[in-house]
Amino acid sequence: MKQSFSKLFGLQDKNDQSTEERLLDGEEVVRQLNVADIVPNRFQPRTVFVDERIEELAQTIRTHGIIQPIVVREIDGKFEIIAGERRFRASQKIGMETIPAVIKDFDDKKTASVALIENLQREELTSIEEAVAYSKLLELHELTQESLAQRLGKGQSTVANKLRLLHLPAVVQDALLKREISERHARSLIPLKDATKQETVLHRIIKDDLNVKQTEEVVKSLLEDKPKKPKPVRKAVSRDTRLAMNTIRKSVDMVAQTGMSIDTDEEEHDDYYQFTIRIPKK
Repeated sequence: MKQSFSKLFGLQDKNDQSTEERLLDGEEVVRQLNVADIVPNRFQPRTVFVDERIEELAQTIRTHGIIQPIVVREIDGKFEIIAGERRFRASQKIGMETIPAVIKDFDDKKTASVALIENLQREELTSIEEAVAYSKLLELHELTQESLAQRLGKGQSTVANKLRLLHLPAVVQDALLKREISERHARSLIPLKDATKQETVLHRIIKDDLNVKQTEEVVKSLLEDKPKKPKPVRKAVSRDTRLAMNTIRKSVDMVAQTGMSIDTDEEEHDDYYQFTIRIPKK
């Protein structure tokens, strides 16, 4: 799958081979670089690295060494990681002074694309990191959601649903990043539109450990809870006033019963009632 991704995004190396395949063929020059001279990828979509996973990888490297070199590019006197940041972090953890690496001559666009695609294939990103990766690929390659979905081998709705997460408030996105809520929890908040309501429901999800169905029910209740219109305040009317108003109405009705077309209008003001009666001359 990785090879097809690289080809679809215009990142395939010569002879249509992946970096790993060409390393095995001996076509890439592997150098030992000082760990101190290596810097993280500025385009890295992964913002959370789980310490336990890094520790596990570190122990594997301690026992078997680094089987697959990292890929870097030289920039500003340092070597920026293109692919292999977890291996780099694990090597740092066990105090390695050097690490095997392949140096590539990549520009920013290609570096960012490779980093994004490599992480997307590992399927370890949180849903919000994946959404950010999709957004960056759309921008880098000037793609539509449909064409991006085709290149990634995913449904357009999958890509669209991920991208909608980026419209949620920062606090909700952070909860996704920390895996405090699931992607389905987050998507159920989208219909609320209002950020304050979304954050309120988020806190309730975490506090009460709501499942997705319960969350959807809470959202539904908020959507149905429309503000009620205040009832009009009726002022007290004296008996004499009511008698006068009823007399006028009855008189108008009696004239109308004779067949004459009468136009009437009744208005209520703060201090008085106003009757307007229009009787045609002809």
